[in-house]
Amino acid sequence: MRFPGRIESKEKRGMDVSVEIPSCALGEDPENMYATLQEAGCLVVIGLATPAELDAVKSELDPYLAAAEVEADDTEAFYPGHTRRVIALMHRSPTLRQLMTHPTVEQLGDRHLLQNCKKWQLNVSAALQIGPGARDQILHREEDLYDYWAPPRPNLILASMWAISQFTAANGGTQIVPGSHRWAADRVAQPHEIVRAEMPPGAVLFWLGGTLHGGGANLTRDEWRYGVILTYTLGWLRTEENQHLSIPFAEALALPEKTRTRLGFDTDYNGQGLGFYDPSVLLPD
Repeated sequence: MRFPGRIESKEKRGMDVSVEIPSCALGEDPENMYATLQEAGCLVVIGLATPAELDAVKSELDPYLAAAEVEADDTEAFYPGHTRRVIALMHRSPTLRQLMTHPTVEQLGDRHLLQNCKKWQLNVSAALQIGPGARDQILHREEDLYDYWAPPRPNLILASMWAISQFTAANGGTQIVPGSHRWAADRVAQPHEIVRAEMPPGAVLFWLGGTLHGGGANLTRDEWRYGVILTYTLGWLRTEENQHLSIPFAEALALPEKTRTRLGFDTDYNGQGLGFYDPSVLLPD
């Protein structure tokens, strides 16, 4: 499986070394998808969101992104400047609530996360528009949240980046280091090992929680790269974004059962009642 776009290739010790992000189209056997994802630590799946769904996401999030502050860059900061960021997407975008539980996401999430939990949940939701002049983000691992384990860690997180616009190497396509989910904690990625994801709107870049990655630099003059990141973690771990405070409680309880589970509004995450609550306490009279 190969993505039909640009593959970054650089010289090392006088030899041509190619690194690539594997890819496939929607409809590929889920077991083959996961086997590739597990091997490379990353995978692009083309065609997960339809043009109509992308238009709906834009319509739902445009008011929030238009109001988002675009800060100047602080080179010491983890998050680069020249970028619009909006969170709490499950409240703000009904379309993304549907895409969050897309069958391909569910299949890959079950394969990767159910090895270490009975139920898994949404960890982070964020819409990102990377503007001209944005720098490369520091390479990091999603699982660095849980530093009680040293890399390589057990399966804790599955991450995804939905391409709302075209992703290119020039406009801030996500940096990925294939294979780095197996590296020791102190190994540093070399330039020839970093690939910048290129994919059409509607495609999704999946990566494992141990894979090094980061937002890409936008080298264009006037092109904003638009993506939505949704990451998932084990149901018994605390999430990076507190989903219980990112959507009104009554709204969450009205959602389908699977959606509520993914948002963490559920109990019995470990088979022993972990996370129980009384809904009447939080519902209005």
